[in-house]
Amino acid sequence: MFNDIGALELLTLGVLAVLVFGPDKLPKLIQDVTRTIRKIREFSDSAKEDIRSELGPQFKDFEFEDLNPKTFVRKQLMDGNDDLGLKEIRESFDLRKDLADVTDAVNGRTPAASDTANSAANGSAGASAGTPSTSLTKTGDTAPDLLKKAPSPAQPERPPFDSDAT
Repeated sequence: MFNDIGALELLTLGVLAVLVFGPDKLPKLIQDVTRTIRKIREFSDSAKEDIRSELGPQFKDFEFEDLNPKTFVRKQLMDGNDDLGLKEIRESFDLRKDLADVTDAVNGRTPAASDTANSAANGSAGASAGTPSTSLTKTGDTAPDLLKKAPSPAQPERPPFDSDAT
C-alpha cells in the first residue's frame, strides 16, 4: 500500500505533522496511533482465528488471502500441478515465428524462404540443406502485393439528405 511513497513525500508528511500538531504533542500522537494499529491487528487476528475454529478441522489451512480473486486465480493456474495442460499451451505460442511470418508477408517473401533463413540463423542450415523446402503457396499462383493499396469498391449513391427527418 505504501510502496510508492518516496523519501520526499515522507519528509513532507513529517514536516506537515510537526507544523500541525507541534513538536510537543507529536510523540504522544505517534504512540496513540501505533497503539491503535496494534489493537486493530490483534482484533483482526482474533477474528480470523475465530472464523477458522468455527469452520472446523477441514479448513485449518484456509487463508483469507485466497478469497481475493487475483490471488485465487494465480494460485490455481500457476501452481505446480498442471492439470489443464497450460504449460504446453504457453510453450506452443512462438511469437518470434509468428512475427517473422508477418514480416515476410509484408516484405513479399514466401514462408519457405524465411524458414530457410531462420534455420540458417539457428545453425541448422547444414542439416536442412539436403532436404527440399516446401512452400505453402500453389505453384503458378502469385501472392498479392500487401504493400499496394487495394482498389476501393464502387460506392453506392447516397440517399438525399432530409433535414426534417433529423
